[in-house]
Amino acid sequence: MFKLAKYLKPFLPFICLAVAILLVQALCDLNLPNLMSLLVNEILRQEGESRYILRIGLQMLGVALTGGAAAVGVGFLSTWIAAGIARDLRDAVFRKVESFSAREFDAFSTASLITRCTNDVNQIQQIFVMGIRMICYAPIMGLGGIIMAVRKAPAMSWIIVLAVLVLIGMVMIVMSLAMPKFRLIQALTDKLNRTARETLNGIMVIRAFGTQAYERERFDGVNRELSAANLFVHRLMSAQMPAMQLIMNSAILLIIWAGAGYIAASALQVGDMMAFIQYTMQIIFSFLFFSMMFIILPRTAVSADRIAQVLETEVLIRDPAVPKVLPGPFKGRVEFRNVFFRYEGAGENALEGISFTAERGETTALIGATGSGKSTIVNLILRFYDVSVGAVTLDGVDVRELAQEDLRARIAYVPQKSVLFSGSIASNIRYGKRDAADREIREAAELAQAMDFIGENGEGEGLSGFEASLAQGAVNISGGQKQRLSVARALVRNAEILIFDDSFSALDFATDARLRQALREKRREAAKIIVTQRVGTIMGAEKIIVLDKGRIVGTGTHAGLLEECPEYREIAESQFSQEELA
Repeated sequence: MFKLAKYLKPFLPFICLAVAILLVQALCDLNLPNLMSLLVNEILRQEGESRYILRIGLQMLGVALTGGAAAVGVGFLSTWIAAGIARDLRDAVFRKVESFSAREFDAFSTASLITRCTNDVNQIQQIFVMGIRMICYAPIMGLGGIIMAVRKAPAMSWIIVLAVLVLIGMVMIVMSLAMPKFRLIQALTDKLNRTARETLNGIMVIRAFGTQAYERERFDGVNRELSAANLFVHRLMSAQMPAMQLIMNSAILLIIWAGAGYIAASALQVGDMMAFIQYTMQIIFSFLFFSMMFIILPRTAVSADRIAQVLETEVLIRDPAVPKVLPGPFKGRVEFRNVFFRYEGAGENALEGISFTAERGETTALIGATGSGKSTIVNLILRFYDVSVGAVTLDGVDVRELAQEDLRARIAYVPQKSVLFSGSIASNIRYGKRDAADREIREAAELAQAMDFIGENGEGEGLSGFEASLAQGAVNISGGQKQRLSVARALVRNAEILIFDDSFSALDFATDARLRQALREKRREAAKIIVTQRVGTIMGAEKIIVLDKGRIVGTGTHAGLLEECPEYREIAESQFSQEELA
């Protein structure tokens, strides 16, 4: 919890106010049994004064009303404080995750980040809803109750000492049993979310291979393990209340038994014994609240540590203290200078000695077998990762010396996996340029060859089709349509550098050809970098770079590589006949 202290600072004045109101409530609650004892003793006197009884009764009413008003005020403040802290923590976690580079995302699973942003923050919110009252109120009531009880009947203080010792022993046992389970519950929650996410994302594959039973068993195993841990904790907490009731009732019996003797000997008044019972109940309930906090606090501490892990994670890819500015006019020249790169924890380099230049107005293609390093090169241009050795430059400036926002503003990127968001087609295309006009959206869609299906989605013609809704994950359109919308989203930016990371794989050959022709005509000045497995997509590229196991094994045009590069010829022959290549 101390790691998150800076997020509590804005609320400290309100927390102090809540504690002050709690103090008023506690004083009222501690004073009520004392007033009650005075009232009972006066009533039991044979010549009780009615005016005195009325005055004490009115005092009790005033104290009760003040205590009730204080309880309402504390409830309102604690809820408001807890909601505000939870809001700020969620915002801080989300902002931190947005700043993560790919390396940090590799360290945290998506399911774990979601759990930390929701479930773990909720745990902290709950501790402030209950904790402000319990942590502050319970000690005041416990200590005050002991003082007041001892003042009323010092001879029976041994009963309170005995009850407190038993309560402390019970609390320590509960803590020792609950703490490991709370850590396990949070870890299992992550695992359950991860399993559910994998199953839902891969439901089509699961059905295609008929592995529903296996997935049910996998989910059921985690689910049962989490249920067992939760059951253990809840049974432990459920058993605590009856144990407290047993201790309290036993203490009351001892008080009545011992008090009866003192009353018979005229050493104690009936009202004082009743007040002693009330104070004893307050003491025991204070320990009940306190023990509940000792059960909840370990779980909250685990959640706080998990949130702190995210917030304290050092982001490796950061903007320089004084970012450089790209020289104007910007040419969009991308250069790799003897680049080596190794993923975190990998045993060998993913890229070795990569050197090439992508010029403005040219198409530079990257081709090679799966795992040859094509997408890694794209990630280095966008600075999703930083090179291990060497440099990647834009117009001669190392990308590490640029502000990330400035760097990526110059690049339009279409990822290997088409990612679209729920909303309209227009809102997804406009994601590439937030202030894009309707004319620009239409032009980008036409370039991406997407108008043939956009027109079908609307009732009318023209822009009415762009208002058609996409479901979450764009599951209501095909893979090829997703790719074309992803391409349109990149093209609407009209950037100087276009990067397509295997972005035409779901397109038929005719649509692929039309799209490439449109790019040559309408985006002639841009530097185009295309990652692909299709030789047909890059035959007309000015520069083709062939990769194999992280190294460049050939650079040139299609015709030149067919003669000079065995690896490229092998790829080409796997896709075309000898007659087609001739």
